[in-house]
Order: sequence, then C-alpha cells, then structure tokens
Amino acid sequence: MTISEVSKKYGISQDTLRYYERVGVLPPIHRTKGGLRDFTQEDCGWVELAGCMRSAGLPIEALAEYVRLCQTGDDTFLERRDLLMKQRQQLVSQMKIMEETMERLDYKIACYDKAVKTGKLVWC
Repeated sequence: MTISEVSKKYGISQDTLRYYERVGVLPPIHRTKGGLRDFTQEDCGWVELAGCMRSAGLPIEALAEYVRLCQTGDDTFLERRDLLMKQRQQLVSQMKIMEETMERLDYKIACYDKAVKTGKLVWC
C-alpha cells in the first residue's frame, strides 16, 4: 500500500506516518526500487498498533521503546509487559480523575435543572 492509502485507511496523516518511522514508532517501512514507501501487511499492523497505543495515551518515547523491544526479540517480554503495565496504571489514574470530574459536572447540571424548574439557583 502507498503512504496515501495507509493514511486514509488508518486516519493518520502522511506527515505523522513519516514522523513515526523517523523516531522509531514504526520500524523501517519497506520501499519500492524507486524508494517510495510500500507498506506491507506487517507494516500496516505496526501502524494500527501505533494508533491504538497513541489513543491510549502512550507517549511517543514509550511507544518507540516498545517497538525497539519488539524488534530486539523474545528476551524482552518482561520489559514490554512492564512498559504496558506502567501505561495501564497511568490510564487508571486518569480515569479516576475523569470519573470525579463527571460526578462534579453531573451535580452542577442537576443544580441547574432544579434552577430551571424553580427559577432560583441555589449555590452549588
């Protein structure tokens, strides 16, 4: 697949795909004899993984380290697992903060619902 096709398929800009390859978030992409990127199914798997991990909040540096560990071989299973567990813990913390924020917003909305019905806003 061309970089344009991959960009459209995964909703990632061509510039981002080039950047991901340059910083190690993607392994080196296969090239045609003319030097154009020719994404294989395996390359697309890495693109999909990068999109998933980035949407989960994994920093670029951590993602590049994860890819490097994957390319190093099976001796890095524990390191890869630890990297993912660390990110999972960070997401759990972020989710807790979001849940607390949602509860506060729900409370404020309920106050305004009451104010709309009664014509009075009680401090909340």
